[in-house]
Amino acid sequence: MKKNILRAALTTTMLLSMVLGQNVITNAAAVTPVTASTPSATAKPAATPAPIMRDNLSKYGLKKDLELPVTVTAGGLSYMLEKFMIYDFKSKDAQNLVKQFKYDSFGVMVSKPKYLVWTKIIIKNNSKSIVKRALYDQADKWVITLKKGGKLDPIWPKVNEGRINNKSAFYYYMLKPGEQLSTYQAFLYDGDFEYFAIRMFHAGGFDEKLVVSY
Repeated sequence: MKKNILRAALTTTMLLSMVLGQNVITNAAAVTPVTASTPSATAKPAATPAPIMRDNLSKYGLKKDLELPVTVTAGGLSYMLEKFMIYDFKSKDAQNLVKQFKYDSFGVMVSKPKYLVWTKIIIKNNSKSIVKRALYDQADKWVITLKKGGKLDPIWPKVNEGRINNKSAFYYYMLKPGEQLSTYQAFLYDGDFEYFAIRMFHAGGFDEKLVVSY
């Protein structure tokens, strides 16, 4: 009798253990493990570089045939025009340049300027001789024309007077063979706008480029 009771109790215990074990397995399977999710890196679109503003010719009704920079070469000297900005002479931009570089004396041709033209240039000496602008050698080697008889009148920064190869705005330059200078130059102008020609005269050579055709 005792054996029967013990056997029945043992059977009940085993069944209970099996049921409990199944519940543990079932509940464990139902639990979704929580894992630390690493946010996927969102690739940012590459920033589009702002276009370089090399001129404001369209403001004055000039439609370009050539985009800057433009290079002319004669007698072993090359002149690259990188930037060409026209400012009303009384504008803030023009007057800031006048004050900064002390353009307090006007050019030879223009006494009552309407515009100040600010240019960025690179000149390079590819010849076998020294090329310079100096006290006793001030002949213009390049000329910019905006209409028939309408040459730009170069002016010289008094703040750099007498200095050679100044990069902020040149007064004098001296280039040995193979040397170049990146600098700025200012002009005055009092005329209309019809076309845009760059001409180079040097050592018996001549070159011309039309940025805006006739």
